[in-house]
Amino acid sequence: MKQITIEDLLKFRFIQNLSFAPSGNNYAYEVAHIDKEKDSYFKTIYVNKKAYKSDKDSSILAWYDDDSLIISEENKNKNAVINKYLLMNVESGNRKTLFQTPLNISRLEIVDPNTFILQAGIDANDPDAYLLNKEKLEAKKKQLKKEADYEVLDEIPYWFNGVGFKNKKRSSLFLCQLKPFKIKRLTEPFFQVSNWQIRNNKIYYSGSSYTRRMSLFEKIYAYDIETKETQCLYDKEDHTIQGFVIFNDRVCVLATDGRKYGMNETAKFKLLQNNELIELPSFDRCLYESAACDTFLGSGKGSVNKEDTYYTLVSETDHVELWQIDRKIRKQKLLSMPVISFFDVGKDKIIFCASDDRSLPELYEYSFKKKNVKQISSFNTAVLKNKYVAIPKEIKYSYDGIDLNGWVLLPKDFDKKKKYPAVLDIHGGPRAMYTKAFFHEMQVWANMGYFVMFTNIRGSDGRGDEFADIRGKYGYDDYWNLMDFVDTVLEKYPNIDENKICETGGSYGGFMTNWIIGHTDRFCCAASQRSIANWTGFTYMSDIGYYFSGDQAGTDEPIRDFSRLWEHSPLKYIDKAKTPTLFIHSDQDYRCPMNEGMQMMQALADRNVETRLVLFHGENHELSRSGKPSHRIRRLKEISDWFDNHTK
Repeated sequence: MKQITIEDLLKFRFIQNLSFAPSGNNYAYEVAHIDKEKDSYFKTIYVNKKAYKSDKDSSILAWYDDDSLIISEENKNKNAVINKYLLMNVESGNRKTLFQTPLNISRLEIVDPNTFILQAGIDANDPDAYLLNKEKLEAKKKQLKKEADYEVLDEIPYWFNGVGFKNKKRSSLFLCQLKPFKIKRLTEPFFQVSNWQIRNNKIYYSGSSYTRRMSLFEKIYAYDIETKETQCLYDKEDHTIQGFVIFNDRVCVLATDGRKYGMNETAKFKLLQNNELIELPSFDRCLYESAACDTFLGSGKGSVNKEDTYYTLVSETDHVELWQIDRKIRKQKLLSMPVISFFDVGKDKIIFCASDDRSLPELYEYSFKKKNVKQISSFNTAVLKNKYVAIPKEIKYSYDGIDLNGWVLLPKDFDKKKKYPAVLDIHGGPRAMYTKAFFHEMQVWANMGYFVMFTNIRGSDGRGDEFADIRGKYGYDDYWNLMDFVDTVLEKYPNIDENKICETGGSYGGFMTNWIIGHTDRFCCAASQRSIANWTGFTYMSDIGYYFSGDQAGTDEPIRDFSRLWEHSPLKYIDKAKTPTLFIHSDQDYRCPMNEGMQMMQALADRNVETRLVLFHGENHELSRSGKPSHRIRRLKEISDWFDNHTK
């Protein structure tokens, strides 16, 4: 068997943005591949199994009708102020301009052939700039270019991961009419739209208006497309709204007030009625996919609402399920796989993108009639052909009366007579979860001759709110879960050299890496990625820090309770750290800003502990999943070389 390598990433195909035509027969999606020369990703549109190749990078916005798609194309003219949105015929592949607008549309939904609803960003200080003519837009762009060397910040969050500086920037709703062409903004300038859905000629949407501090809590509105009137349906602003679930005659939302389990509390079904949210039967599971993985690039639909039926992905223990929920909030599990990333529901089938323990993501079909699943694409089959794919071996252990599980990957050409180094890999979140799905970085290490171990500790998703709730406990139960897991793996696999165990993790896993090196020296080396070192600094540097830090540290007043934040900060325990540690950060990561890794690295260097910081310019928190291909390869090579240097 050949070896899986870091560079195999260049051969991956990434499926995304799947949707069915209105009739529910044909389906469209994009397949991205890596352009090594341009160090970027290029997408090709597919309808069923037919590819529509173009020299321009195209993205699907929506089906216009059964015969055509509305698409956007990469604007190669960087100075252009007008964006073209095209109609692509799925029979011929021919494209023609449908409409033009300065707006960068992130989502488009069809009301009727002449009417669309758009979501796009605006500058709240100049909310109607999209109405300016080309000459005025160009003049405005030149003025903004002159001011590009400074930022004015007067609200939070003033930046956001993957977006950049967003002070006074808002996501708004628009009504678009084709003939005569007209676009009208529906939400007021400082209103930030979060969720919306069209039903019975109304747009139901949620969000909040702010000029200083964005709230997690939202109001709910309905815009009547016929009467052109907006009505506030829920004005109390005491719930976070995660989505709409509309059964023919009832408007429900998935919402939480966070009173029992904080900001990560599972959303519940709530009936919207007479300015009240009435709780309905619900499930102690997150109705979305939260599996940690590094082989998906884009995304697609995680839920589909059709008449009196709601379809949704669900994170369950150590895999992902697809549920069908009726108006009485009764569920039926349709299928499950290690990871299901997105799906759509057609006339007689569901198409979904998934990955298992032996393969990269592909498209699958679930038949409503036959109740069976079959694979219908093979974009990545050749990548793993004749290569060693380590199959996860389950490990069961317990902590404080709670049964836990994890997995081990055996090294390539495993010989029971030999000793091997190992890697402990910790997921982010913390409310995420590992599954048995193919994970590229782990497979690379197994192919390099390492045991690889990974587990879902306290704080992980898939087992309900109580299990996931580690507020005020960061670095305690979760840390001991990991140590017990490692002990169990060593007992099960004596071939692991206890003196050559490496450790790594990103985001929350980076926090835990920083915590580990200050609490044990059992690991020969560590690689901390996009981490948290100091909650006191993180609070007002991270895009989510102003509400996340206090919530997770277990205090309502982080600015007045630094002692609580400092107790859970890995930097506090740096004097005990002896482990050689590599830090990986990105300078545009506004979720776990680079100053977090810099503090840890300098503190170790100041104490003469071996350390190294690799900072990627132009990347953000998603470096390992959607960064530039060359950066993704360099990141994994840096970590792998660090492990090799300390084990071989």
